[in-house]
Amino acid sequence: MRRTSAVGLALAACLGAVPTATATAAPTAPKYGAGLDRYYDQRLGWGNCAKGPGDTKGRDLDKAGVQCADVTVPLDYADPRGRTITVAISRLKATDTRHRIGSILLNNGGPGGTALESPPEFHARMKETGPRYDIVGFDPRFVGRSTPLDCGWSVGTNLFSAGLSRASFERQVALQKDLAAKCRATNASVLPHVSTRNTARDMDVIRGALGEKKISYFGYSYGTYLGTVYTQMFPGRTDRVILDGALDPRKYGPRLLKDAVGENEQVLADWATWAAVRNDTYGIGRTRAQVLATIDRVIKASARGPLTVGTAPESFQLDDTHIPLVLLVGGDSDTDTSRASLAEQVSVLNKAAAGQPTQLSPQFAATLRFTMTAEQSHHGSVQSAIICGDRAAPRDPEVYWRDIERSRTTYPRFGALTNNISPCAFWDRPREEPTEVKHDAKMLIVSATGDPRTPHKGAVALHGLLPSSKLVTLKGANRHAIYGVYENRCVDNKVNRYLATGKLPTNDQICSKQAG
Repeated sequence: MRRTSAVGLALAACLGAVPTATATAAPTAPKYGAGLDRYYDQRLGWGNCAKGPGDTKGRDLDKAGVQCADVTVPLDYADPRGRTITVAISRLKATDTRHRIGSILLNNGGPGGTALESPPEFHARMKETGPRYDIVGFDPRFVGRSTPLDCGWSVGTNLFSAGLSRASFERQVALQKDLAAKCRATNASVLPHVSTRNTARDMDVIRGALGEKKISYFGYSYGTYLGTVYTQMFPGRTDRVILDGALDPRKYGPRLLKDAVGENEQVLADWATWAAVRNDTYGIGRTRAQVLATIDRVIKASARGPLTVGTAPESFQLDDTHIPLVLLVGGDSDTDTSRASLAEQVSVLNKAAAGQPTQLSPQFAATLRFTMTAEQSHHGSVQSAIICGDRAAPRDPEVYWRDIERSRTTYPRFGALTNNISPCAFWDRPREEPTEVKHDAKMLIVSATGDPRTPHKGAVALHGLLPSSKLVTLKGANRHAIYGVYENRCVDNKVNRYLATGKLPTNDQICSKQAG
């Protein structure tokens, strides 16, 4: 809430001016810097979330008792009187007002992920603690319902493999350069302001607009980096912070997955063992080695000529730049459901490599539409804009090619993907340097030992940078994002205890993967 400052009157006294009953009141000193108070002190217009009769997400939020609002923020925090944009937020208010703790802000990762729809499901994950919080979801700047960014890409991601040959790599160089050019042609005026640091600034405006002195925060995946950046830019303004699937902030950037290549190869090998036991169902090999050999044959076949999967009206052409991405996407969890889905997809690819007709499951079709068509252009556009706006990437294609070639023997399926060139090689340099961790912060860090997206070593590194943090390690799980979605009672209970009490455990904690 806005408070009247005595600075103006104190300055008048120092200058010898004595205020009288008829004197004009001295101006209130700005709390947040010239031009920013109007953002922090804005009154939010809470209302329905549904934007129209066809807005099913908004309608579901309305039914759950969630209200939505738009927060006005400056496009450029260095020019707060200039152009503004909006950040869409949602709120499920605390019902146990007598024991209300405060507001908790959610981020589901990405970068480029939405959380506007998340308060109801997060409320359920928090169990008896949920009613004590105002649970606030938000779509970061240029994401979802916030002022959108779309570069008009023909694909939904830039995350492809370099393939098996120099020729396929050169095609990737041309594609990634074209993606960057499309963003510059369509969104040049906003690209310099798409960054994690500016999203953190938006978060603090949200905190102020909610009337909170401190705010709690929960972030998955990339959201752990965002949360870390917020604690460094605005120390002392957080209450309870949980980071699930945590990143080493020093490793975050355009080449982030390069640090996870070993974990992804191991996850694929573990999955191959699972699939081999079920060869009668999927027919892709009776041993781990046979299953991995099937994958290698499929990739080589696709390098000779694209594989056709699916039937009209929905079919796709996959070559050796696409198939490693299918494997990467399918390997994010070790549940039987996730592993069965990947096995079904590899079975389809194996049949396609043999020239046989194939049928796509709805999930596989959705994955291919997402990655290979313009349907999710906005997602790939903003994800790249954030990453490229946060940290500069090498600009010489030969740097990537040398890394790809060196990685092939040790990491035959994912080395050419995690080392591939990206649009960031052709992006303008970021306006700000990456955030350094200089302030300690109390938080609970959650990580699985076999996380294939944000490796466990990153969570350990972040814990080391923040002496007051505590680390909850889930042993034996190949899983990215745990709390409330992996159904591990040990992890869920420890997170909920911290949310309820605000007290971190005395020591780091170990949980084990549950059977099934």
